[in-house]
Formats: sequence, C-alpha cells, structure tokens
Amino acid sequence: MTQASFAATGPQTARLAIGTRGSPLALWQANAVRDALAAALDRPLESIEIRVIRTSGDRIQDRALSEAGGKGLFTKEIEEALLAGTIDLAVHSAKDVSTILPDGLHLAGFLPRADVRDALILREGAGLSDLPTGARVGTASLRREAQLRRLRPDLDVSLLRGNVHTRLAKVREGAFDATLLALAGLTRLGLAAAASAVLDIDAFLPAVGQGAVAIETRKDDPPTEAAIAAIACRATGIALAAERAFLAALDGSCRTPIAGLATVEGDDVRLRGLVLSPDGRSAAESDARAPIADAVRLGTESGAELRGSAPARALGL
Repeated sequence: MTQASFAATGPQTARLAIGTRGSPLALWQANAVRDALAAALDRPLESIEIRVIRTSGDRIQDRALSEAGGKGLFTKEIEEALLAGTIDLAVHSAKDVSTILPDGLHLAGFLPRADVRDALILREGAGLSDLPTGARVGTASLRREAQLRRLRPDLDVSLLRGNVHTRLAKVREGAFDATLLALAGLTRLGLAAAASAVLDIDAFLPAVGQGAVAIETRKDDPPTEAAIAAIACRATGIALAAERAFLAALDGSCRTPIAGLATVEGDDVRLRGLVLSPDGRSAAESDARAPIADAVRLGTESGAELRGSAPARALGL
C-alpha cells in the first residue's frame, strides 16, 4: 500500500505491506514485526500483509557473496519494491543490510536484539576441540572462516550456502563435519537444540548486526515511521548505530572479515571491534566506550582507529 493511501485512511484501517525474503528465518522475522505492529497499533493481523520477494542473494548459491557482489544482494530487490511503493516497509536481518542505503530509504527501527553469539553444529562431538585435524567445516561467512582459521588453522574451511535447514542437513548427511550459524536464527526456528556448542563472544566476536531484526522504510513516509516507532527497541537502535558507523568507517562489506559488537551499559555504549586477514593470522582489535548520545561518533572513531593501525594497514585497509 502506498504512503498516500496509508495517510488517507489512517493507521487503524490502512493496509500495510511488509516486504521480506522467503526463507523460513526471514518469514519468522517478518511475522514477528507483523505481530508486534498489530499489537502496538491495536489492529487486526489481516490488515498487515507479508509479501515475499526473491532476491539476487537467494538465486546465487554456487558462489560466496563476496565474489557475487556483497551482502546487498539480499536486500536489493526488496529495496526496489520499497522505493516503488509496492511495499510500505522491509524487514531484514540487520547483518545483511549494507552500510550505505539507497537514496530515500533509512532504517526506522529494530526489534529487541536476540542472543548475538555464534553456534557450532557438529556431526560428532561437543565442541571446537573435538574436531579432528582436517575436518571439513562449511560456512559462507568470511568472518567466521577467518575466526575459525585463527583458532584452528588445521581445519578445512569450505563454502556452504543455503538456509538454516539446508546447512544443518549438510552436516547431518556427512557432507561437512561442522558448520556455524547464528544462535538467534536457530532459536527463532525452534532449532537451538541443534547447537553442539555456543561460542564465547571473547573468542568469537559476532558480525555487525547479528541477532537484530531491522525495519527499513522510505524517508518520506511519516505514518509508517510512526508505526515503527511504536515497536522499535531503543537499546538495539543505539547499539546498531555504533556498529554500523564502525563498519562504514572501515568501508566494510562481506569482502572483509570484520566483527563488531556494541552493548548499552547504563548511560554508556561499549563497542568491541575486530578486523582479520582471511587466513586469521593477522588481526586488529579495539574496545572503547562513550555516552550513548555519542554512539555514532564512537563507531566512526573506533573504525578509523583500526583502519589507521599498523595491523589494519597490513590487512589492506
């Protein structure tokens, strides 16, 4: 539904259209936003429509995203629909959203963030140390690959694309000895029991945005923005502002192994950042805090600090 019709009929009766990818996890996220909006605005669920949009990232399964054009491939067609007015809001995994958005769009809010940690799924064993030398680990994330190589350079890390169920099946069937997935995604799909181990943040810092559900809208659509404001989590918004500024300062994409996590601690926000070489042998790290009002500045300065450090220069940043 277009902005004009939404404004004309009012928030209680206008039909809202949510754009999303069609994977089970993406649909869970879209339904979570739909349920939250219906409850906050006191409107029937049927007045909020979910429209599945197939993206370039869904179609490309034989290459790493870093080779195919970056993580924006998971949002491109959805953002085009948003700009065209065929949907009113887009729901994404926050870690899939590019640091630079198309003109006219912005992130209007986030749902409360879930557990940010990564989960290790093993065919046999209970932890990373149980994997034998040469064990084949599948992942599509350069960050996870680099961190794995940093901790276990003896492993064979190979490309594994597909949704959560596909990756779990590949391990179960023996094509891979292990894989890594976001614990938040497993939990949302009722699959947390599939995790053989949950990796500690200090040893395995998550991706920027991991565990957060982002809601994107047009900048010229105040009624929809007001609706999102009713469900947006302030603390998650502060943390993601810092993380995304950090990533932007590093000019980061899925071509670079980058990890970052911001947490709101009282009146401050703490930001931990990490940049690695693809083989995990070199790394640059940061850990800083600032008042929450300075979250964006904290992210920008932390990113600039890593970009200017000797290890970061050695990584080609």
